[in-house]
Amino acid sequence: MNNGRILLVDDEPAFCQLAQSWLQQSGYQVQTAADLASARQRLSNFNADLILLDLSLPPQFDPQHTLTALAEFNSRPVIILTGHAQRQLALDAIALGAWDFIAKPVDPDLLAVVIRRALNKHQLDTELKQLKQHSSSGVARLIGVSAAMEATRTLIQRIAPTDVRVLVTGPSGTGKEVVSKALHELSRRAAKPFVSVHCGAIPADLLESELFGYVKGAFTGADKDRPGLLKLADGGTLFLDEIGEMPLPMQVKLLRVLQEGTFFAVGGREQQKIDVRLISATNANLPDLVKKGSFREDLYYRIKGITLETTALSERPQDIPLLLQHFLEQHISQHGIRLRLDSTALSWFLQRDWPGNIRELKNTLESVAAVAQGGVISMADISLLHPEAVNNGDSGPLLHADNLQLEPAVQQLEIRLIKQAMQQANGNKSQAARLLGLSRQGLLKKIDRYRLSV
Repeated sequence: MNNGRILLVDDEPAFCQLAQSWLQQSGYQVQTAADLASARQRLSNFNADLILLDLSLPPQFDPQHTLTALAEFNSRPVIILTGHAQRQLALDAIALGAWDFIAKPVDPDLLAVVIRRALNKHQLDTELKQLKQHSSSGVARLIGVSAAMEATRTLIQRIAPTDVRVLVTGPSGTGKEVVSKALHELSRRAAKPFVSVHCGAIPADLLESELFGYVKGAFTGADKDRPGLLKLADGGTLFLDEIGEMPLPMQVKLLRVLQEGTFFAVGGREQQKIDVRLISATNANLPDLVKKGSFREDLYYRIKGITLETTALSERPQDIPLLLQHFLEQHISQHGIRLRLDSTALSWFLQRDWPGNIRELKNTLESVAAVAQGGVISMADISLLHPEAVNNGDSGPLLHADNLQLEPAVQQLEIRLIKQAMQQANGNKSQAARLLGLSRQGLLKKIDRYRLSV
């Protein structure tokens, strides 16, 4: 049995022996140290989950000296062991980050309770930290409950651990860079750089030097060597956004990099090796560009590897409530102002087509949030920036709640989409299921769940 690892720091040998024996009988791994120096040495090879720390330790026997060490131990709970006369010092220790304090002579039952509570809290804090890290990276950034998003997440998880080149396609604003970062963060290259290059944003005459770097004297103003983005991405991932806008001369040079894994800096004579995973993205139809002669066919087949297509928001409206909730949480985190959507405002957001996709949805919500008052976004706020929203013939609100509730929103959207699909399919459940991207069994389960008469 292993209930956790405890480091006991106390200079009284008899107490250490007794406490160590009792803690080990309770299922803990225990090591002891007689002073702060030996405690640090123990921690270098004993990853303690909790520290029991006496305030008066040699050689100074000065509680204030011990208190200064709390900061370096605070990555795990610290329980202070103190005499009755040191109560104020113990309170000072708690103010500096200690979990709790126990007066000597120690009551074993009380110590057991305090240790158990401290370890439970430490475990919860660790899990929360891991959850937050996970939620801000990888596929967790790909927000949505639609079949399209589920398929995207599944494909990313399968291909991310490989080095296969990926071409991310889809309309502007659908999250192609987010998809690319998820591929990187779930790959073996995650600890190395993710370098993003927008091929259409850098002037054609500068793109070569930006990608490959240059040596001193290569051109006017090149007063020192400068590594390019390719070199900065070495070992990691190079993301070429809007690769369809890359000039033809640069396409030739990129093709050589992909074929040979080497390049020359501008003005340089030394061949440099590079190890990068290439992820490209475009909202253009590259096969059409190949036919027109503005994109090299050999480069197209080099970069495509696996094609991953992002979906327009109009094709997955059931994801809108979750995206809205995510952006509202971002607003709260950035500005410290809690906001919610009332039912009519939410209905307006749900019923728009969003041709600009996620980018347009986010920008619209942020602009409306800027004029909202009283912590609630209403149709009055929306109409200030979008006067056409007042008389645009929209149907009534989809929700009757006064705030954004994700689950009801998703449920009501699913009901509306199921009814629409059944109407389009003239009651044919198999055809309706195909329209919704579901299996027939999946559709029947949802019809039964919502008790729909279709």
